[in-house]
This record gives sequence, structure tokens and C-alpha cells, in this order.
Amino acid sequence: MRKYIFLITSLIIVSCDLISLKTKKVTNERPIATVYNKHLYKKDIAGLLPKNLSPKDSLVIVRGLINSWAKQELLYIKAEENISEVNSEEIQNLVNDYKKSLYINGYKERLIKQQLDTVVTEEEIALYYEENKENFKVSEELVQFEYVHFGKDYLDKKETIKQFKSEKEEDKEDLERHLLNFKSYRLQDSTWVTFDYLKKKIPPFRNETKENLLKISKFIQKEDSLGVYLVAVKNMLPQNATAPLSYVSPRIKQIILHKRKLELIRDIEKTLINDAIENKNFKEY
Repeated sequence: MRKYIFLITSLIIVSCDLISLKTKKVTNERPIATVYNKHLYKKDIAGLLPKNLSPKDSLVIVRGLINSWAKQELLYIKAEENISEVNSEEIQNLVNDYKKSLYINGYKERLIKQQLDTVVTEEEIALYYEENKENFKVSEELVQFEYVHFGKDYLDKKETIKQFKSEKEEDKEDLERHLLNFKSYRLQDSTWVTFDYLKKKIPPFRNETKENLLKISKFIQKEDSLGVYLVAVKNMLPQNATAPLSYVSPRIKQIILHKRKLELIRDIEKTLINDAIENKNFKEY
């Protein structure tokens, strides 16, 4: 009973000066809650409290934090009292293993950051691609497309449509001279993208099914309240086709860097073993 009286009294004290918890330095700080010989102080929960709380709201939050802390401490004490020595030793071994893993992984990451060569050349990417083409199949159809979006009040609509549909180089160049008049555009771009990207990029396509889009001819003109959209599907790759190098290049770069990382870790471990043997810090019996 004395423990609970102490807890309630502490709550009242905390609620009175909670607003200044994060700004006032407390001298000779008293605990705000105690469970057996464990103490909870204002500073322990100060970082968990929102700013500009009313005294009433602060009391509710502090009570919740104290109760949560008390439950954790009480459960931990009871667990220690009731767990068998065998389980206790097993838990301690797990704790030690986890601590070792944290130190080891932290040390490895620091060495990797210092020593890993992160420069991957285009030649390396192309060579890996040629040697592993079968591993790069597209899971959905890809397209290369161009588009222009202009407002309904755009004066050169007919000429722009004519130039957009044209394959002549001079028409393409003239079209690019009018880019500032377009709301958005994508021209002379050979990047491969998914149909989902195409649908998101062109608002009138968002309600179209993929099957309908696949049947559309290479030139598409759509309109909505925002204006006119001219779309030209230049190329398409079917599902399960070999992905183009440009499409998988970022992925290959990450694969190469991951392989380098694994090789570097192996070299570090090998060097550690050899040095330990040479310095007689590692012996086998």
C-alpha cells in the first residue's frame, strides 16, 4: 500500500511542474516512481512528452508512462525470480551473442565504408549483363514512349500534332523549340518504363486497363479538362522478354557492389585469422 501511495503522490508532484520538464534543470532530483529498488525520474520521460500540454493532459500521459514503466520492471523482476537456471543461462548466451553481433556488424560496416570501391564502370555493368542475361526477364510489359501535353486554348494545336506524328528530324527539332508552351512533355527519351508508369503519367489513361492500352495504335490523342495529350508508343517489350541493359543497369550496379562487399568481408576475415595465427593469438589444439 505504501508503494501505491508513493506512486500517486509522485504523479501529483509531476503534474504541477510538467510543463517545464524539458527546460528546467532539477537539482537533487527525486524519483517520480519506484518499483522495489528501481527508480524512474522526470528526465527519463521528458523526451517522450509532447509540448504545450495542459496540466490535465500531462497528468494522463505521465500516469500512462509510469504505469508502462512499472509493468515492465515488475514483469522483469518476476521473470528473473521464476525462470530456471537453465533458461537463464540460455538467455544470457543469447544476450551475449546479440551484443557480439552488434559490435562485429558495426566494425564491418565501418571497414566497408572505408575500403569498399564504389565505382562501377559501364564496361563492368555491360559485361555482367552479357554473362547473366537469362536472369534479367521483365515481369511486365515495358514501353518506350513520347508525349506532349498542352492546354485546350493552345493556338498551334494542328501544327503541333502534325510535327509530333512526323518522323522528320526537322519537325522534331521545331517541336522542341516550343517546349515552353507545353504544360509537360517527354521527347527524345529512350528510357524503358512500365505500363503503370505510363498510366500515372497520362491522366486520361488512369482508368484504362492494360489490355486496352496494349491494343492502342502507336499514336494516341486524348483530351480531358486539363488539355490535350499526344502520346507515341515507340517500342514495347512483352512480359518475360530479356530486359534491356538500360533498364536493369541500376540493379546490376547494386549486384556488383554487393558482390564486392561480400568479397571484402571475406578478405577482412581471412586477414584477421592469418594475423592472429602469426602473432600466436589463435591456436588450434
